[in-house]
Amino acid sequence: MTLSLDYATLSDVGRVRRNNEDSAYAGPHLLLLADGMGGAAAGEVASAAAVQVIRRLDTAEISGEDMIEALAGAVHRANERLSELVEEDPEREGMGSTVTALMFDGKQLGLAHLGDSRAYRLRDGQLYQLSHDHTFVQSLVDEGRISQEEAFTHPHRNLILRVLDGRPDSDPDLEILDVRAGDRLMLCSDGLPDYVSDEAIAASMASGTPDSVVVELITHALEAGSNDNVTCVVADVVETEPASGARPQLVGAAAELAQGSTGRGEPTTAVRAGGGHGHGGGHGGHGTALDPEELRYAPRPPKRFPWLRRIAVLVVILGLIGGGAWFAYGWTQKQYYVGTDGDYVAIFKGVEADLPGLSLSKVYERQTLQVDKLPTYSREQVEGNIQADNLAGARSIVAELQHTAAECAAKVKPTPTPKPSTTPAKPPVSTPVSKPPVSKPPVSSPPASTAPTGTASPSTPVDPDDCDGVR
Repeated sequence: MTLSLDYATLSDVGRVRRNNEDSAYAGPHLLLLADGMGGAAAGEVASAAAVQVIRRLDTAEISGEDMIEALAGAVHRANERLSELVEEDPEREGMGSTVTALMFDGKQLGLAHLGDSRAYRLRDGQLYQLSHDHTFVQSLVDEGRISQEEAFTHPHRNLILRVLDGRPDSDPDLEILDVRAGDRLMLCSDGLPDYVSDEAIAASMASGTPDSVVVELITHALEAGSNDNVTCVVADVVETEPASGARPQLVGAAAELAQGSTGRGEPTTAVRAGGGHGHGGGHGGHGTALDPEELRYAPRPPKRFPWLRRIAVLVVILGLIGGGAWFAYGWTQKQYYVGTDGDYVAIFKGVEADLPGLSLSKVYERQTLQVDKLPTYSREQVEGNIQADNLAGARSIVAELQHTAAECAAKVKPTPTPKPSTTPAKPPVSTPVSKPPVSKPPVSSPPASTAPTGTASPSTPVDPDDCDGVR
């Protein structure tokens, strides 16, 4: 038994927004909704572009598991289209759109979802959410950090984590779902579930026709104070011929860009002139005008010789890298510093950094000054390299080091230590004393010098730390 869809779709700009950034499409084999974002960055362009690309899946030629592959390919093509639109107009940078699509082959559904728009199914009076929100708040619910009731009033419930935005990581959720007669399907933008509870949505979907249900749902959202655009697509799975017929419906930004108003759109499949059965228009029923949106968002023909552009870009990049490297190397060869070359002081040209296979410095002038002739402080400076502004500065540093070494060398040499006499002492000669010895007062002799041997003369004062470490 082959089933069919009886559908209706409606979009309202809301009571706050000036423009409608929602786009929706409903056809015999495809239900599709896109909620644009970006404000001044053209959210309405994003949603309209997504719908115009993906709605080409409204065909009976794709069924079963092939619907998943077709949906994935269409979403990726829509993403590429958004990237092209941003490239054409950089002011559109930052625009994006949600995508929620249900593809129908008469026996089952293929779901593609990206963002925070939603897909629902009402079966046997029970409302089921078919899609999974890609939002920050939903991630908190998934982690058990907040409840579903808390998520409904969370201040950051509109923060989206994944969206169609022209970047390469925009992969949708994909799933095959069962369907049976009596099911009621609904797609909506976040302007409805952010303000209307699931219980109220289920009550509105429980009765009435698809046309009356979309009106009632949007009315509930506006009365609840929704400050966003509100768009709904409702479809009944039926065994009979659908009351809505096979005429596709296009609403929201996609319809406004195509026709200048919101409402039922023209058929989305372009009828080619020539063979086949026409759908009116023109004499003989063979000529019909192409949908302007088909032309506006049709894929561009592939560019000729794309590999030449890639090679040219690669050459430019390599040239910039090579030029920058050459400039940096030239700069290093204009630098100078004073260091050590073995036991001697030397002036080096370059910088003290070596790359694998490339030395950035070399000895420019080797001096006659030995490192050991310098005091400890100066020697450590030289061994750690002393940077100079230029060659003249490096030579000035060497001159100061030579002056320091000369001052240390010119300090008074130590006085030699007197050698002990080798002449043997004569024994004392005893002389008879004829007179008693006369006692004389003791004569005090001047104290002997206590200055250590080898120190400088007091007439040439020397600071022992000035030349510490000189060898």
